[in-house]
Amino acid sequence: MEAMEHALGRFADPAADPAEPFIHLTDTLRPSDPKDFDTARRNIHALCFILSRQPEARTHVRDTLLRLLATYRHTELYTLTGILPNTGFFSELFRRIGHKLLPEVAEPGQLRTFLRQVFHRPGDRHWVLGVGEEAWLQLVHSLRFDDARPDVPDPALPRPIAEILRSLSFISHWIAAIGMEPELLRLEPALETFGSPFVTQNSELTEYIESYQSHWRQTAPNSAEDTGNRGAIDDKHLRVLYGQCRQVIERIRKRAGREGTSIRLTYHLQRLQQLLRRSERLLDIAEALRLDPDGETPYPAIVTLFSRLVQDECLHNNLRKHWRQNMELIALRVTDNTRAHGEHYITESQGEYRAMARSAMIGGCIIAFMACLKLWLTKADLPPLTGALLFCLNYGLGFCLIHILHGTVATKQPAMTASAIAACIGETGGKLRNIDNLTWLIARTVRSQLIAILGNVGIAVPLAGLIAYAVFTLTGEPFVSPEKANHLFEEQSLVHSGTVFYAAIAGICLFLSGLISGYFDNFAAYNRIPTRIIQLAWPRRLLGEARMRRIATYIGDNLGALSGNFIFGFLLGGTTIFGILFGLPVDIRHVAFSSAFVGIAHVGLNFVPEFWTLLWAVLGVTAIGCINLAVSFALALNVALRARQITETPWRAIGMAVLRHLIHQPRDFFLPPKGETP
Repeated sequence: MEAMEHALGRFADPAADPAEPFIHLTDTLRPSDPKDFDTARRNIHALCFILSRQPEARTHVRDTLLRLLATYRHTELYTLTGILPNTGFFSELFRRIGHKLLPEVAEPGQLRTFLRQVFHRPGDRHWVLGVGEEAWLQLVHSLRFDDARPDVPDPALPRPIAEILRSLSFISHWIAAIGMEPELLRLEPALETFGSPFVTQNSELTEYIESYQSHWRQTAPNSAEDTGNRGAIDDKHLRVLYGQCRQVIERIRKRAGREGTSIRLTYHLQRLQQLLRRSERLLDIAEALRLDPDGETPYPAIVTLFSRLVQDECLHNNLRKHWRQNMELIALRVTDNTRAHGEHYITESQGEYRAMARSAMIGGCIIAFMACLKLWLTKADLPPLTGALLFCLNYGLGFCLIHILHGTVATKQPAMTASAIAACIGETGGKLRNIDNLTWLIARTVRSQLIAILGNVGIAVPLAGLIAYAVFTLTGEPFVSPEKANHLFEEQSLVHSGTVFYAAIAGICLFLSGLISGYFDNFAAYNRIPTRIIQLAWPRRLLGEARMRRIATYIGDNLGALSGNFIFGFLLGGTTIFGILFGLPVDIRHVAFSSAFVGIAHVGLNFVPEFWTLLWAVLGVTAIGCINLAVSFALALNVALRARQITETPWRAIGMAVLRHLIHQPRDFFLPPKGETP
């Protein structure tokens, strides 16, 4: 309390820099722990109490604040803070790094500089938001701005209001310019053919500002004549145009989901959303000040904007926010594409369930041959780089062959199905109205995953063992020696190797392959790859028009899946050589290949491995499958939720609903519904 009163004493010097006393006063309000909201709230309440008991201190604080608002420039704070910059990713990244190493020069006279000086710690955003708007409203009320009302009203527009209107004009011009970008016109030609709400809102805002200025205090406040003048203008039409702008943005998003998009387009749409949101907040303040210039109506809108600006300014050089913001833009586009494919991996009827089992069995057959080929390449004693390249090609081409033959690799599913689940959560902004639909979707996903794993493992284990036995029968030499067989058992063992860690690395590779698939799906749609292929003259003459169209259609529909599978193979095959080159203990464990290796090792030991060796290997394969699925699914779901800007998901409610469903209807998690035809 004493430190607070000492800080209030600094406001008594009218010749001092108005920012200095506010910096010291904020230091007394700031809690030692930025997330200690109760202490921060008590400090604000204590300041309100002091101001209510000391009219002279209250007058000094209020006059200093009004002088600051009347002399500082506001526009940069309102138009730049919290808005995506009009620069590229790397330009902004290097700017932030440079300003962290060598802080930028503070520009005097800028309200943005003042806010940075007062809330100069990154953690300030936590307690400023955490205390709640009610605490800040109480502080504003305690300053009694009604006491500073002049006896003779000034017909001139006050400086703070003029700055708000100027900022609105700047933002409106940016909205109009971005709204006519070629990227938007390509997906929404009506913007060019007919009237564009992005352009119309600029004309409407210009008229609004002119009317606002001409109607501001034409007569004395609170008079009967003035009451009629105050109602002569309003912002209703302007807000309707803002709503139309959002409708256009939503139409462009939906069309981009079908025809593909670019990071630049996604960036433009995100920036438009931010500019529209900032315009509405400034308009809230301007309208409240117009209708009630000397009352308390504008306070809530001002406090809301203040809290947002403090949060954004505390993060203005934050590298993590910049990275996360841009990754969300990329993920939004990628996950929308993986969602469409993910829905195909979720079975509903008995026919779909059996089709998934058959597809997984095809995958298991090819994986068995891939595992045997990998061991044969290992015995060939190839140079390290050549061997690594052949391992990568074995995995990559094998996964592509599985896709071409309509097979399924079980662990490829989570990266796809996670986007479908995230989309279900995102339909209501993270606030679930019908949680039963989500639990039913999760149950269908779980049983689809289980049958896919059983299909892969159930075929890979016996077929790999059969191949090893056939080689032994035909050549008289074991496919793997007893020493190699024991080594294979040890590699899959739950306790004798880093199985859990290596399985997590494979899960990360699975997650990355899902993102890559989504990226190339979008690439094919946005760049119209099928149409461009059909336009090639010499292949059309060689293959014929009909065959060329089928090829182009197949590439357009499957480029993402083929690319993701091929690169996934290189991720699996290259991880081991990467660890060898850099001396890192990294390797991969994939459930389908590990199970195939167990089958081969079982034959290598003449079908009589030690009981504990076999048991630990079986437990290891089980753990590998669980970790492959859990890691890839968790990462994919996290990215999908962040891409939809869902930060608060009711996991507890979802978990309890899933548990209840499992207890009362366990069959749904393992088998399809009865009585359904294929």
